[in-house]
Amino acid sequence: MRDYAKGGALTEVTFYILLSLYTPKHGYAVMQFIEEQTGGRLALGAGTLYGALNTLLEKGWIAPWGEAEGRKKEYRITPLGRERAERELQRLRELAATASEIMGGAT
Repeated sequence: MRDYAKGGALTEVTFYILLSLYTPKHGYAVMQFIEEQTGGRLALGAGTLYGALNTLLEKGWIAPWGEAEGRKKEYRITPLGRERAERELQRLRELAATASEIMGGAT
């Protein structure tokens, strides 16, 4: 997962995973959330998702949540993850404002 921690861009998948975990979810629910929110444009395979979740756990951006029953482990975003998601939202707002200014407000 190539995310640029020095104030740069998150991958779209990482950003959506962080957004999905503002409410605790298990992996399959994260996949459903992303597919629904993107109208099917992004659909993650299990390997991709769980690799990303492990990376985010290592970075401290998400954490396990609740009692894991069987294979359905739930995760939630941490304060560090929220901070990172908020910085990404600000970056995207600045990008959109610049693009809108250059393109004359075209939508």
